[in-house]
Amino acid sequence: MSDTQKKRLLEEFQSYLDLADLDQTEGDMPPDLNTLFGEMAGLKSEVKAQSRHFKSTLDALGDALAAVQADNKALTDQLAAHGEQMQQQRSEILRTLLLELVDVYDRLTVGSGMLQNYHPVASLFGHPRKQDVEFIASFKEGQAMTLRRFEQLLLRHRVYPIECVGKLLDPHTMSAVEISSDAKLENGLVIEELRKGFLFEDQLLRHAEVKVNKL
Repeated sequence: MSDTQKKRLLEEFQSYLDLADLDQTEGDMPPDLNTLFGEMAGLKSEVKAQSRHFKSTLDALGDALAAVQADNKALTDQLAAHGEQMQQQRSEILRTLLLELVDVYDRLTVGSGMLQNYHPVASLFGHPRKQDVEFIASFKEGQAMTLRRFEQLLLRHRVYPIECVGKLLDPHTMSAVEISSDAKLENGLVIEELRKGFLFEDQLLRHAEVKVNKL
């Protein structure tokens, strides 16, 4: 390369240096190790701070969730206890009403039995009048129909009569109020029902009062 060419290249390089932005060039240079470590330490501290804040938030959310779950359980327990109390009160009220229905049934049964055994008084001509006989017969049929409807009402409410006659005494459902002695019959056998007993679903509503054979 000639001296002229070398001189021209030096001049061009000098012109480039004069025109170049040294500040931008220095800014594009990579940082030294001290600066890098400082930035990494600052970033690490920021990450730790954010982690602590995130953990604190999670703990607060966990405490809030635990409180909500505890309140929900307490509310569920209260509702369950209230439901049981309401069911018990409903059962007691229903039982009282059913016992009153059974008492009315007893009265109807007694009245119907008396009516079935009733016969019109004979007149002066030696026999009852036809209209009296027809009236009594119609009245008996009406009473029997009322009794059947009442029995259907009890069945609809799941009230069932206790079968007693011909069975051994069951102290859980029967009360022996009279005793009879018949050597031909088994000891403890129920021979007569004096007052009907009832079951409500599978629970005892009223004991049956019976006459029992005792040897």
